[in-house]
Amino acid sequence: MKSKLFWALVGLNVLLVAGLFMSRMQENTAIAQIRRPIDFLMIPGEITGGNAGVVYIIDTTTGQLGAFAYEESRKELNIMPPLDLARAMEAGAVSGGGNRGNR
Repeated sequence: MKSKLFWALVGLNVLLVAGLFMSRMQENTAIAQIRRPIDFLMIPGEITGGNAGVVYIIDTTTGQLGAFAYEESRKELNIMPPLDLARAMEAGAVSGGGNRGNR
């Protein structure tokens, strides 16, 4: 009985030492290099002249804007296709650059 217990403990120790060496041999990856989970910014709003509530959703990692509008009368959810904010800001800067703070 003691012999079986001794050899079982020896085997367990060998497995633990092997696990220790295997964990030390793996390549360490910096956490900053791993892509973060997606972050969303959600902003509630209303449509002027309508009876629908809107939720604007901004994906801060990819720079896209989307929106969901719920129409109470029809009981349906309308989804706006994503809009690339970088392209929208570039187009706005080009077309509206002449009117800066003039009143």
